[in-house]
Amino acid sequence: MNRRMFIRTTLAALAMMALPRSPFAAAEGTTIAPIRKSEDEWRRILSPQQFQVLRETGTERAFSSPLNKEYGKGIYVCAGCQLPLFDSASKFDSGTGWPSFTMPISGHVETSRDFKLILPRTEYHCSRCGGHQGHVFDDGPAPTGQRWCNNGVALQFIPHTPA
Repeated sequence: MNRRMFIRTTLAALAMMALPRSPFAAAEGTTIAPIRKSEDEWRRILSPQQFQVLRETGTERAFSSPLNKEYGKGIYVCAGCQLPLFDSASKFDSGTGWPSFTMPISGHVETSRDFKLILPRTEYHCSRCGGHQGHVFDDGPAPTGQRWCNNGVALQFIPHTPA
């Protein structure tokens, strides 16, 4: 690691620590109870496109989701089980055609390696229902430098309603 990379990584880590904690973040030491359903149960509750993405690790067509241009205040939840995955404050326009975020809600997604395109990628999925959401890349903006690239069909947006 060169000096420039070290400084950049250190600054990103410090910036992340300074960010306010999401009210949806999992408390330290808590785990999210998994939801298990049969393939038939998932087919009954999901649209065909949602099933293809969430349960069969598919990818929707770029620029096809209305959530790509959604910038209201609120929370993005898993379309399969309603677990909050992203706060709208972490959303940005990546220009890729998919909703993109700088970071998920702590503890609400899990990652694994994906070799479907030969080169390894980091896939992430909902930690409650295991639904495939998208991939994370190291080409995002500050403070994390990450781009959590999500299939819009795998999310639902719940707008913030003022009290």
